[in-house]
Order: sequence, then C-alpha cells, then structure tokens
Amino acid sequence: MKIVIDAMGGDNAPDAIVNGAVSALKKYEDLQIILTGKKEMIESSLKGFCCDRLFIEDCRETIQNDESPTTAIRQKTDSSLVKAFDILKQNKADALISAGSTGAILAGGYLKIGRIKGVSRPALAPILPTKNGKKVMLIDCGANVDSKPINLLDFAIMGSCYMKIFGIENPSCALLSVGDEQGKGNELTKEAYNLLCDQSNKINFVGNKEARDLLAGVADIFVSDGFAGNVALKASEGAVSLAMSELKHAFGGFAGKIAAFLIYKKLKKIKEKLDYNKYGGSMFLGCNAIIIKSHGSSNAETILKSIEQARNIYDNKIIEQITQKMNQRLEENDE
Repeated sequence: MKIVIDAMGGDNAPDAIVNGAVSALKKYEDLQIILTGKKEMIESSLKGFCCDRLFIEDCRETIQNDESPTTAIRQKTDSSLVKAFDILKQNKADALISAGSTGAILAGGYLKIGRIKGVSRPALAPILPTKNGKKVMLIDCGANVDSKPINLLDFAIMGSCYMKIFGIENPSCALLSVGDEQGKGNELTKEAYNLLCDQSNKINFVGNKEARDLLAGVADIFVSDGFAGNVALKASEGAVSLAMSELKHAFGGFAGKIAAFLIYKKLKKIKEKLDYNKYGGSMFLGCNAIIIKSHGSSNAETILKSIEQARNIYDNKIIEQITQKMNQRLEENDE
C-alpha cells in the first residue's frame, strides 16, 4: 500500500508527521509513503533515516488554517496539501493523511476527488473511546453544518460499512437528539428518524440517544448533522480534558504523589483509554478515495495510528463496500 502524507500540516509539523511515517515504515515492510512539503525541512526531520520505500515530493507552499479553504485549494497549487491530493487523484497513492486545515481537506476532497455516486454528502467520522471499552463512531462531526434527512441516512449507511473493520458485522446505529423518545428533536431529526426506521433492512437502527450517551457505549454509531456533532465532540473533548486536569491536580503534593504511586497502573490505564492519539484521525467518508483528517495537534503516535487506520480501511475495501451499498440503493430507487 502507498500512502501520501501532508508533511507540513498540523501544529507539530513536520517533525511529528515525519516521525510517525518513519515508525510506520519500520513496522510495516509492505508500506510505501510519500511525504509532501519542503524537502529540506523533511530531510532535517528524517535525521539521516533512509528507506527505499520513502519518497519526498518537494513543494514550497503551505495552507494555513485562517485561509479560505476553497480559494487555497484552487490557488495554492504548489502547497503540500494540494500536491498530496494531486498524487491521490492520479492513483499514485491509495490513501491521503493530513493534520492540516480541516476546511482545506474537505474542500480538496470535494474538488479534487469527488463523491461516491449516490452519496448525497461526505462526512467526517472520528472514532472515540467509550467507558465499556468499545469504540464509537460520530458521523458527522463538522463537514456539513446544514444537513438534510437524506444526508443523515447516508451517514448511517456509510458508518455501518466502516465499523466492520473492527469486526462489528451489524453495528448499532443511534440518532443524536435531545431525548430518547420518538418524536423528540427538531424537524431534521424527526424526519431522519423516520428515514432510518424505513431502512431497518440495511441499518441496525436503535432510535434516539442523547449526547451524554456518546461515550457510554450504548451504540456503535452516532449519526448527527455536522453542527450538533461538532458541538458534541468538542464538549466531550473538553470534559475529558477537564477530568484529566482535575486528576492531575488532585494528586499534587507529597501525599498526593504517594497515593498516585500506589495506583499508578490504574491511572495510566485511564489515561491511555481516554487518549485520542490512539484512535488515529477522522475518515472523510463518502469520497472516492481514503482521506483521513488527523488531529491538528497530532504527535508521531497519532500519525502512526492514522496510517494503521488507512491500512485497515484499504484492506477491508471500505470504499468499495460503500460504493456497492449506494449502487444498490440507486437501483432500488429506479425500480
């Protein structure tokens, strides 16, 4: 498998990006990686590491978070992200990973790669931890702030395909709403609820669930419009950050340090369970290729996990599965 990675995207670029790529190359002998960005900076981060499965595509521009995403994709043709998309579009790579501007990655996915036929809108789909040790997908978490009911149905179908990489053959799918009861929510969620119920032969729909249930492990997939999904995601991240900060504060001082030493293994286990770096990035589901948006503050471990995520998606032919599902739905609509 060949993966192209935007080496200049993210808060810790290029060092963290390059280090994550090097770790992946050392771990997987069947992997090839193309790094896009300023050649001299990438080579400096490589610190003498040499591998015949690592390639550098030199480019002189970088897209910043404060730039207009569409304008940047169209005009910054020598940027690390646009070069990465060009390589993906030309089928010179099987997947793309970037920790750069979310808006630019979404714009690149739309403009450069395009949607799978039948998909109304692609969506960002991060994988999150839950208290019972399961994984949960939140789709959408920000790609579509204004959605229609048909979009949420597509999100559920695509998410159900994706979760199979974790060995979940019939993933349970919940609709994010303001209450569990049928009829709760705004017009969007009410109409989406009826659509999801009508597709019970394709989706294991378990009804409405609230945001507090997101990390509880009550469903494998939470379907939402991008606005509510992003709010739920950021609120969850903030709550986890607060909890970890309070734990660290509680074990301050001499007595606290002794107590922390006595339960060190349990504290370490909690930290590892809640660390988003272990879950890779957010798959941009619905595009004609594998596109993964890694967290802006990604470290080397996050990039390694994003690469492993791309490998799993590729090996399980998730793009092909979604394409097949959408073709089936188009055929049914024609009938």
